[in-house]
Amino acid sequence: MEIKTLRSKRKLTVADIFFRVFLWGYAFISLYPLIWMLFYSFKNNEEIFVSNPFGLPKVFRYENYINAWSQYDVPVYFLNSLLVATATVVITIVLSMMFAYATSRMRWRLKNFARTYVALGMFIPVQAVLIPVTRIVQDLGLTGSHWALIVPYTAFNLAFSTLVFYGFFVGLPIELEEASCIDGANIFQTFFYVIVPVVKPAIATLAIFTFLNSWNEFILANVLVMDQSLKTLPLGILFFQGQFTTDWGAMGATMVIASLPTVLVYTLFSNQVEKAITISGAVKG
Repeated sequence: MEIKTLRSKRKLTVADIFFRVFLWGYAFISLYPLIWMLFYSFKNNEEIFVSNPFGLPKVFRYENYINAWSQYDVPVYFLNSLLVATATVVITIVLSMMFAYATSRMRWRLKNFARTYVALGMFIPVQAVLIPVTRIVQDLGLTGSHWALIVPYTAFNLAFSTLVFYGFFVGLPIELEEASCIDGANIFQTFFYVIVPVVKPAIATLAIFTFLNSWNEFILANVLVMDQSLKTLPLGILFFQGQFTTDWGAMGATMVIASLPTVLVYTLFSNQVEKAITISGAVKG
């Protein structure tokens, strides 16, 4: 019996070692593009294309970041992306949370139809509605402002956000509203002071995903934004490449700058994603 036990422990240890090696290998493969892009941003053209395309930079050329930030309108693109992404997150969270609460906790006619209608937006690809969206933006007079991106981004993120909030609200005990009603709170007080604090993990999770989607979006920005002063970072990098085809190091620095906010946001708030995986996590929040 003791020999069998020792053998089973040995097999488990070997399996555990192989599993850890696999995970470390997968992590390295996943992180290598980011590491390569970071190295790329410190090199000159000769290192990038000829002598040292994959290794550490021979000399760390910090002037690539200085040139990217001071000469190629990167601050303008950065601020535009930050403004559009932040506004999209706030509007999307507020609208989707209120709509999901109305369809999950209230009784009114056609609420199931309304919820299904909004959820169908998840199955509509952006490419299929580019022309209608462009016409609507023009008819609303949003062309030439940040709202030309904020409104479509909000519309495309509402379906997923509403579906997630609906799942959280359905799992909440009805006693929360009952206790609030007994204490004399109206529907708005119940929503903002009782329900919203309970679903903080869901709010944080959807804020992360909405921010990442808005920050990295390219197709709508390429079609709807015509003014140079309103271009976002993904769109600015495209024109940067076309106009300054020789300064590849500065372009790599621009890509690192564009990637930093998304990496930082997800790193700082990734624990909220874990909390929001289950409904119980939302109730504990």
